[in-house]
Amino acid sequence: MRIGLLGCGTVGQAVVRMLSEGGATITRASGHRLELGPVLVRDASRPRPGVDPALITTDPARVLEDPEVSIVVEVMGGLDPALGYLRTALARGASVVTANKQLLARHGPELLTAARDAGAELRFEASACAAIPVIKVLRESLLAAEITAVTGIVNGTTNFILTEMGRGGLSYEEALARAHELGYAEADPTEDVGGADAAAKLAILSSIAFHSRVLIDDVPFEGIDRLEAEDMEHAASLGFVIKLLGVARLIGGAVSARVYPALVPRGHRLAAIGGPDNAVLLESRATREIMLVGPGAGGAETASAVIADILSILGTHQGSFLHNALADAGRPMAPPGGVVSSFYLRMSVADRPGVLARIASVFGDEELSIRTVVQSGAGDEARLVLIIHSGPEDRMERALERVRSLGDVRGEPVMIRVLGSGEGGDRR
Repeated sequence: MRIGLLGCGTVGQAVVRMLSEGGATITRASGHRLELGPVLVRDASRPRPGVDPALITTDPARVLEDPEVSIVVEVMGGLDPALGYLRTALARGASVVTANKQLLARHGPELLTAARDAGAELRFEASACAAIPVIKVLRESLLAAEITAVTGIVNGTTNFILTEMGRGGLSYEEALARAHELGYAEADPTEDVGGADAAAKLAILSSIAFHSRVLIDDVPFEGIDRLEAEDMEHAASLGFVIKLLGVARLIGGAVSARVYPALVPRGHRLAAIGGPDNAVLLESRATREIMLVGPGAGGAETASAVIADILSILGTHQGSFLHNALADAGRPMAPPGGVVSSFYLRMSVADRPGVLARIASVFGDEELSIRTVVQSGAGDEARLVLIIHSGPEDRMERALERVRSLGDVRGEPVMIRVLGSGEGGDRR
């Protein structure tokens, strides 16, 4: 079985190394001998350890049109030209393994259809949570379990930053700088800290879990770049930690999928996941809760998922399991305004009589009640932290809009959802 490789950076080189070092084991287990075929790179002058220079090429046709290449592995990233390359590979019947989360989150249904029509396989375990086999578990082990919710820490960069802010007392800027130093953050971390990376992964996981077609544009997302050290301190004093979560669930038969920072109760399983690790909590009526934990990024970790997908293709007859497991159940996307949650709210206000009463009146008008109030003052300004009892998000948004317009409120309030405090699940 000849493997064509699109891209040979950190992940690609790790794939080459694993194919070489694990070749004998793969042959014994699968009955197939995997052979590295042509390797597409941008710069052919750079050495690639372990790769025969004769296999290196800058011509994509050598990979995509080689009739002996039966599996094309894409680890180059980006949407263009990767999308066109995968279309070409699938059209001629080659199976595809990709680690490209943005590509799958935007064009997954199209590529799955192309694979089905060609009788080929499309595998993408490495596109979400790297070495954690969450897609395989959803697609195979829990296929009949009827998943009702997927809640995950699916971005290691933000989890590291929030861990450093919470445990080490660092500011957001200091924690981000530390993530850069240790290699946990990209040179441009915008997709990570802004929530787009997690949204792409959640779109993929939601599609598998709920047998739906969820794209990244269906997943509203928020990041962590507005959080401050005092939010971590307030959360800790109230018995919480803050995590950036991807949360997908069925609500009235529709799919709700969103990414946002949330207060997580200190005793919750996800609260203990620190550093750059990822974790995904799967809920169903049949199995209750199953949590998968591990490294969600890294060259070797991602490569291990790529190799696992290759082995899955070797053990799957054409056009079978993957496509049926991803059959579209026709579920719509749930409007986010109807999702029920509890909320943390931090704001600066004028330190004078009647301010809290006016703010409380706004929430009362929207039928939202205040559970906890923490107030501290300095000069003519006070810092107000509220925990709001659970209610629909559209009511919270209306209340926030009115609070912003109050003359007593200074600056932009910070709102964070609270995990497990009234979040609505499937109420069919």
